Amino acid sequence: MGQILEKLQGKQWREKQMRKITDKVFYRFKNETGRANLKFEDLYIAVLLVYNDINKLLPGPHFDPPPKEEVRALMQECDMNLDGELDHEEFVKFIKKLTKDTFITVSQGLIITLAVAPTVALVTKRTTEGVPGVGKVVQKIPNAVYASLVTLTIVMFQKAVEAREY
Repeated sequence: MGQILEKLQGKQWREKQMRKITDKVFYRFKNETGRANLKFEDLYIAVLLVYNDINKLLPGPHFDPPPKEEVRALMQECDMNLDGELDHEEFVKFIKKLTKDTFITVSQGLIITLAVAPTVALVTKRTTEGVPGVGKVVQKIPNAVYASLVTLTIVMFQKAVEAREY
């Protein structure tokens, strides 16, 4: 539950997660190629890796990476020194611009889930309290713990459904 609440902290959390993903991908290419900058071919592969990490690590729907034409246009916009390559800071800026709409969607879905799930949890708890055998166990669980468990179950179910769709 702590991780879910941390995700509601908004912009700072999202920026921290994106910075981790961006740094990991950039330094992977730097270590493999020995170059400090990304050419277009490497950049497009890096974009695919970033979107792969976003889809694996962040809650919400699956996001498709942009087409090569969009990546090429944004690369030219972010290439401050006009050398046809992106250094680390240019890459960070590039990814931030490329993924800005991604987090709006992630946040909306997560907020809806976290607003509805506790209500559903309390309704199901009251309903199951009358079920023989299960009712006594459910009555002993504090509402806050029960709501947290149901919320986590709903989030995990959403992730499983999204993974099956793609």
